[in-house]
Amino acid sequence: MPAEAKHSMKTKLLLAISILGVCFILIQFVRPNIDNPPVKADFEAPAEVKNIITRACYDCHSNQTNLRWYDKVQPVYWKVAHHIKDGRKVLNFSDWKSMPIADQKGKLWESVNQIIQGAMPLNSYTMVHTEAKVSPADLVVLKNYLSSMVHSKPADTAKTNALDKQYKKWQNAQPAQTHLPTEPNGIAYIPDYKNWQVLSTSERFDNGTMRVIFGNDVAIKAVKEHHINPWPNGTIFAKVAWDQLQDTAGNVKTGAFKQVEFMIKDDQKYASTKGWGFARFKTPKMVPYAAGNALFANECVNCHRPMRNNDFVFTMPVKH
Repeated sequence: MPAEAKHSMKTKLLLAISILGVCFILIQFVRPNIDNPPVKADFEAPAEVKNIITRACYDCHSNQTNLRWYDKVQPVYWKVAHHIKDGRKVLNFSDWKSMPIADQKGKLWESVNQIIQGAMPLNSYTMVHTEAKVSPADLVVLKNYLSSMVHSKPADTAKTNALDKQYKKWQNAQPAQTHLPTEPNGIAYIPDYKNWQVLSTSERFDNGTMRVIFGNDVAIKAVKEHHINPWPNGTIFAKVAWDQLQDTAGNVKTGAFKQVEFMIKDDQKYASTKGWGFARFKTPKMVPYAAGNALFANECVNCHRPMRNNDFVFTMPVKH
């Protein structure tokens, strides 16, 4: 290559580097605001539990965000600000004591479950902030603490029999339904879920319930064909929850029916909630969970957001 051509190429390369350098400097002045409001209702727990939650969760899920120097460099800072905004919206430990006790248990259960699933803390975060990783020993501490919040005791015979009677009556009844309960987003109760196949089970030991997840024909076909990430359009899950009852011998069985939740896959119709339509009907009367609130599905998808790599589905089918 002639010397003149080499000089021209070098000049262009230096110019490009200079332009990129100037752009890099300029974007440092375009910064979204990350504030830390006063903490008035902070999470309280034994020291070993609080230490784990603080180092693993607080940067994105509290008003006590601790930004390192490398977090403040653009364009990383934009991503950090986005994570903090979304994280506080879903769960803010600085507002912990303002929540009812039942909600505290539920949120803590969700948090521990997401750690178990490997969804939280985000891998992109722990790659840099290695101290935020939750070890197996840390997870045992969190599980034990959550278990200590649940005071289970054997149900008396009369209560057990009454709850079993209620369940059997609901299960066997075939009332004529002229109008199915419907959520504000247009999803109606689906009574046929009782004829679907079981995909998996789960336990919510934070609130003493046990659950069975049913799948419609589309879901079952997808499982057989290993087509579950993403799930095909037309997939419907029904997660049914009952009280969990324990007798004096430690045997566990279902009690009163609590609710049924539906997830319906349609990546066009429900594009705003990541391709899933959500609905929940409570008590044997099938009362819509979100009566009057058409935006309730955003609450659902925010809870499922950490499972984005699993098409926003928490409970995977049982492998045979």
